[in-house]
Amino acid sequence: MKWRSFMLRGVKYSLDHLHDFTLSFTQPAKGENPERLYEVDAEFGLHCFTSGIGPGQAIDPELKYCDSRECRHFDVLRYELSKQLPGIVADLHQRKCFHSGKGNFFLVEMVSPHGKVEQYEIYFAVSRASGGNGRLKLFVQSAYIRTYGHQPHRKPIGFYILLYNIKEGKAIRIPK
Repeated sequence: MKWRSFMLRGVKYSLDHLHDFTLSFTQPAKGENPERLYEVDAEFGLHCFTSGIGPGQAIDPELKYCDSRECRHFDVLRYELSKQLPGIVADLHQRKCFHSGKGNFFLVEMVSPHGKVEQYEIYFAVSRASGGNGRLKLFVQSAYIRTYGHQPHRKPIGFYILLYNIKEGKAIRIPK
């Protein structure tokens, strides 16, 4: 997807950094298991740079940003933090990922917006890419500063385990 730029009070917010791109991950050989190469198409969702509209709250026309499914408020903080997402996605093989228990996964990255270190919660799903070419699709669904009531940390799952199991059509157990 190619997100269009957003204009707010005379400032243009480019979303080029959230356009789709492809990554290659190479899982090193280990014991009896050979080296494995994974081609992954990365995509980013609307929730990475927008925030929801609360119950009973009207959408502010100045902040309105829509995709084909919904309209939300453009969020300057989420936008600024989203600039880190391509780099975080490129390094997923070196990070701890957790099962959300809802069919997707998340990781928590420490960020420092405005000089304050906070936890940046990033939700993503991995699936087989369409076309039957062996590629995978990684869709970053949402990313935001962690708040009270956040996902509990479960036992981490290795990123290469996610890629292998999805590619091979194997189930991924939800840790307790």
